[in-house]
Amino acid sequence: MIRLNSQADWIERARAVLPAAGFGNFDPAAIIARGQGARVWDQDGREYVDYLIGSGPMLLGHGDPEVMEAVLEQLPLGMTFFANNTKGIELAEAIVQAVPCCEQVRFVTSGGEADMYAIRLARAYTGKSRIVKFEGGYHGMSAEAQMSLAPARAVNFPTPVPDSAGIPQGVADQVLVAPFNDLEAVASLLAEHDDIAAIIAEPLQRIIAPAPGFLQGLRALCDRHGVLLIFDEIVTGFRLAYGGAQEQYGVTPDIVTLGKVIGGGFPLAALGASARIMAYFDKGAVGAERWLMQLGTLSGNPVAAAAGLKTLEILRRPDQYARLRDLGERLMAMHERALGAQGIAHRLSGDATLFDVYFTEAACTDYRTARHAEPERAQVWNAVLRAEGVFKSPGKLYPSLALGEEELERTEAALHRAAVAVAAVKG
Repeated sequence: MIRLNSQADWIERARAVLPAAGFGNFDPAAIIARGQGARVWDQDGREYVDYLIGSGPMLLGHGDPEVMEAVLEQLPLGMTFFANNTKGIELAEAIVQAVPCCEQVRFVTSGGEADMYAIRLARAYTGKSRIVKFEGGYHGMSAEAQMSLAPARAVNFPTPVPDSAGIPQGVADQVLVAPFNDLEAVASLLAEHDDIAAIIAEPLQRIIAPAPGFLQGLRALCDRHGVLLIFDEIVTGFRLAYGGAQEQYGVTPDIVTLGKVIGGGFPLAALGASARIMAYFDKGAVGAERWLMQLGTLSGNPVAAAAGLKTLEILRRPDQYARLRDLGERLMAMHERALGAQGIAHRLSGDATLFDVYFTEAACTDYRTARHAEPERAQVWNAVLRAEGVFKSPGKLYPSLALGEEELERTEAALHRAAVAVAAVKG
């Protein structure tokens, strides 16, 4: 008889039907049964404070009652239509009102899909083919995006390193790679190549903050060379601020991609730009030869749109972002106290709304410098935190608005115990 309750049994069942026993996302040894507020429980009933929050979407926490009510109101009206619907149109209006570069948006289902279409849109609009991306930047699973995401070997810039099998050399030939926070390298590429359609960047690359003036410099270089600037705000959109990184850093790209928060926990993403650029999705506006085809079975799904609409409504309320930043700053201070008490060399990297620790004394400015000097310490740190009931990815911690004092107290105690374990690691 197949047992249904044991986590070990479910892991064994997963091994039989899932490659590498997982969905390709998080640690397959973690099988989550449910979530509520800022906590999740695994299949064996172990409780954790949740700083993974679905890799970012659950900014309000799990099971927010207002979001749940909005979803339950929509469900009996229809779950998907493959046609325009009022919730999707309202969500598009909310995004356009919030995000500086957006005059129009197109919905897709995943962030990777949004990034793929953004790159294609830039090529259609400019008539040029090459893309500049930054080493270590994550832009989904398209062939272009899988260039130098996490290269195992360092090569000379701007040569890309494929991170996946199945990518033709012809794709690599269309991608140029630069180090993040290096304006001189970008300027050199733009001066040397006249066939660059766009630069795509995470304005906060993973948890690496942009150096002062870097994003402004990208904007100026793109304007000078007739290149489009794409901000991948799948992570930062509606997280760093209501207007995302564009509001936080004061730089407006030509195209933006959004995901995670805008779906309120449901599969939904979008790309947006000026009406002039977005016209390339309209065959009647640009003609059949210049038209960029885009469609998807679940694009603009009304249930996801209803969840996203309510999430954005809640985020617009007074002091929500001040509270989120306060929570993040308190968590950062807890990390500093715990690691400082043990005399452990470290750097906190990122933003109060999204950060983690590197065990290094070096400044973390790009993919090659943002790394652990002693990886064994990072492994112990993350393992002890998990054992102590803190659920996070190995390289990122997302605060949520659902966090309360009890979760923060539990987290601080876990951080101190993890720091003691790390201090015992011999380099």
